[in-house]
Amino acid sequence: MFANPCSATGQKSAKGSYYILGLLNTKISTLYLKTFNSTITLQVKDVKAFPIIIDHSIMDSVEKKVIENVQISKREWDSYENSWEFVKHPFLCGANNIANAFEQREQFIENEFNQLKANEEELNRIFIDLYGLQGELNPEVEDRDLTIRKAVLDRDVRSFISYAVGCMFGRYSLDVDGLAYAGGEWDDNKYTTFIPDKDNVIPITDEEYFEDDIVGLFCAFLKKTFGSDTLEENLDFIAKALGNKGNTSREVIRNYFLKDFFKDHCKVYQKRPIYWLFDSGKENGFKALIYMHRYNEDTIGNLRIDYLHRMQRVYESEIARMKDTIENSNNAREMAAATKRKEKLTRQLKETKEYDEKIAHLALARISIDLDDGVKVNYDKVQTGTDGKKLDVLAKI
Repeated sequence: MFANPCSATGQKSAKGSYYILGLLNTKISTLYLKTFNSTITLQVKDVKAFPIIIDHSIMDSVEKKVIENVQISKREWDSYENSWEFVKHPFLCGANNIANAFEQREQFIENEFNQLKANEEELNRIFIDLYGLQGELNPEVEDRDLTIRKAVLDRDVRSFISYAVGCMFGRYSLDVDGLAYAGGEWDDNKYTTFIPDKDNVIPITDEEYFEDDIVGLFCAFLKKTFGSDTLEENLDFIAKALGNKGNTSREVIRNYFLKDFFKDHCKVYQKRPIYWLFDSGKENGFKALIYMHRYNEDTIGNLRIDYLHRMQRVYESEIARMKDTIENSNNAREMAAATKRKEKLTRQLKETKEYDEKIAHLALARISIDLDDGVKVNYDKVQTGTDGKKLDVLAKI
C-alpha cells in the first residue's frame, strides 16, 4: 500500500479506472471535495487535488463491486425506452398476466437495489478504513441516495402503455429487440406477432365509436402479449393502476389516452414528442396520434379524409339518433340524457368543422419534413401554411 496524490484524471488502466471510479463515488470523495470547495461550483482543479491511495491488495475486490454496480445501474436504465440500448419492456418476461409481470419486475428491482446498496456500503467501509476516517464517517447509505429507481406501479404501467403504442406504430416490434423502425426503409418482415397500424393514424375518441381506435388496438396488443383469456383481468389491473375516472376498465383507459397519455409522453421525451397528437380543442371533438418517423406528405390529407371526416359523420348520425330519442321517448330521464348528449355532440361537431378548415390548408400544402431537423422544427413546420401562418393543429408541447 502506498499513498499517491496523483491526479484522478491521469491515465490509468481500465482496471485502475474502476478502482478510482469506486473511490470517487464513496463518502471519502464527498468529504474531501467539500473540503476543497464547499460551493456547488466544483472545479477540475478540485478533483485533481483529490489524494488517491492505491492499495493493490484490495483492488480486485473493489473493482468487482464497482463493475457490478455499473452493470446494475445500466440494466435499470436500459429497461426504459429513452435508453439507446432499450430492448423490450420488462413486463414481457413470460408472465401469464400483467399483475404477475409487475410482481416479478418489483422483486427483481428490489434485489438489484439491495445488492447495489450492499456494494456501496462495502466500498464505503473499505475506503474509510484505507483513509483512516473511521471516527469521521460511517459506511451506511440512505435509500434516497441510490440512483436506480424502484418499481412503481402507475409509472411502470404507463411505460408499458407507451411501449404498446410504440408497437402500434412500428417503432417497436414483439419480434425484434430494440428499435424496429425510426426512419429509413420500412421492413414488413420485422412484424409478425403484432402488425402495426397501416396508415400511421390512430384515433382517440371519448366514446367507443370505432374498433380500430387506440383502445381497440391496445386490447389487441394485450391479447398478443398475454393472451385472450387474461384480457379482462389485465384491463382491470391497468385501469386500477392508472386511477382515472370511468365506470369500466376500458373507460378508465380511454380517459387516460384522451387526457394524460400525451402529457406523459412529453415528459418522457422532454417536450420533444415522437408521437404527435392532432387535437381539435377542449371539446375533444377530434384527437389522433401519428408517429413522426412515419410521417409523409400525405399523412395530414389521409388523416383529414379518413378520420376527421369519418368522425364528423359519426357525430351527425349520433345527433340524429339523440333527436329521435328526444322526440319519441316518454321517459323523462332518458330524454334529459339524450338532450345533454346531443348538446355535447353538437359542440364536438362544430369544433371538428372549424378544425377541418385549418387541416384543409395543411393537407393541400403536402408539407414534407426532414427528420434531421429534429422534433421542434418539424412540429412547427407541419402546422405552418403556405402563407406562413401557424395553424395550431397539434397539441401544445
